[in-house]
Amino acid sequence: MNTAQNALELRISKELKAKLFGYSIVKTYCAGDVILHEHIPTRSIPIVNRGLIRVMRTEKDGRELLLYYIKAGESCIMSFLGGLHNKPSKVRAEVEEDAEVLFLPIERATWLLREHPEWLDYIFKLYYQRFEELLEVIHAIAFKKLDERLLMLLNTKSELLHSNTIAITHEQLANELGTARVVVSRLLKQLELDGMVKLERNRITLLL
Repeated sequence: MNTAQNALELRISKELKAKLFGYSIVKTYCAGDVILHEHIPTRSIPIVNRGLIRVMRTEKDGRELLLYYIKAGESCIMSFLGGLHNKPSKVRAEVEEDAEVLFLPIERATWLLREHPEWLDYIFKLYYQRFEELLEVIHAIAFKKLDERLLMLLNTKSELLHSNTIAITHEQLANELGTARVVVSRLLKQLELDGMVKLERNRITLLL
């Protein structure tokens, strides 16, 4: 059994895990794939069994903002709430690191709520976790300078990917921070001058 499956087991019992695999469609994705689009009705809930997913929000003017990550053993609470109330998705989910995802039909997810209190507890814990993460996003936007947010994002990616070297473009970072590429490029250059990062083509290495 791989590490990702163990991560899922840590959060739920073997019985519930078996039902999730039995009821779900399992798909694999490569980095960069989009598994959930905005404004599309939610008919199933993604549960990440392996890999890493980032959840983004796009504004009407085209600007984007990173909301949170979905790690192995976790699900997207926004998808669950949208599917439960028959609402279209308000977020986009993109694969950060090659992933294996279980897609649990919303009717099965609703049935599990009634039959397995453990599943309800899992959902509530995820809801609380995402609420805390969104509060951190709001706090960072309101009170932190953009260079601080950029460094925080790089450190978060480094921790999640277990590597000091991150394969990413300045454009991608700008999208996740909700700003312009030229601004991110300028801030990264200053971080490099300060000895905090090393810049290469489509790669950034944290030095601290």
